[in-house]
Amino acid sequence: MRKLAILALIGAAAQLVDGGLGMGYGVLSSTLLVFAGLSPAAASASVHLAEIGTTLASGVSHWRFKNVDWRVAVRIGLPGAVGAFAGATLLSHLPGDAAKPWMSVILLVLGAAILFRFSRPRTRPMSPHPLRSRFLVPLGLFAGTVDATGGGGWGPVATPALLATDRLAPAKAVGTVNTAEFAVAVAASLGFLLNLEGGIEWTAVAALLIGGAAAAPVAAYLVRVLPSHYLGLAVGGLIVVTNARVVLIALDAPDALRYAVYGLVVAGWAGLTVRAVRARRRGAAPVPETV
Repeated sequence: MRKLAILALIGAAAQLVDGGLGMGYGVLSSTLLVFAGLSPAAASASVHLAEIGTTLASGVSHWRFKNVDWRVAVRIGLPGAVGAFAGATLLSHLPGDAAKPWMSVILLVLGAAILFRFSRPRTRPMSPHPLRSRFLVPLGLFAGTVDATGGGGWGPVATPALLATDRLAPAKAVGTVNTAEFAVAVAASLGFLLNLEGGIEWTAVAALLIGGAAAAPVAAYLVRVLPSHYLGLAVGGLIVVTNARVVLIALDAPDALRYAVYGLVVAGWAGLTVRAVRARRRGAAPVPETV
């Protein structure tokens, strides 16, 4: 019962973050599940099965608010599903001891990407040119593979990439990525169900769904009152610190080196936060709100 309550709290926390940022459900929940003792494959499978429900609800909501570019959603979602199935198959056949540092490296990089994304100003105007398949297909394939092997990453990879093109408004970029993620979650879940030996942690799936559903209304409220760039900086830093610890332990780094790295990570985290605060005070808005 205690484990179920902890997993539900993880699902709620991840949903609060995702509701505020438009990304982070998979990355944060996978980080916390692995930290809580689940194997990388079980953590990723649990997250993706839970995401079938959360991404469906999110996609319907974005569709109702006209935040979906269906042309882009299809061209990024279908290759994303292919990549997710391949990534789930790969992770299912990796030994747990080998997969854990691999997943933590991916999550660490994604956490750093979230940190940088929410700390830098954005000043370029929108471009009128449409996005092409030669960009969307490889992006979807890569983001889907990373998402399944890392336990999350579809949003942190795909959303910043679309925003960087300056061809989709922030709300439409987030809505399109979240809607396409339903196909990615289904494909990844299928890959785990077909290949994961030892079964699925169904209690984790149920708890994540319960916690996420309970937190959804609160997340919708926080979007209105909480600046998303500060939340992004906080979550990105948490993900980097947590996964840096796992990687350094896997490398058998001496204590002195580990503490030095932790100090550098925290210093960089603080520096990016100060940068974002100063940019906002100068009137140069950080990367646009994702809602």
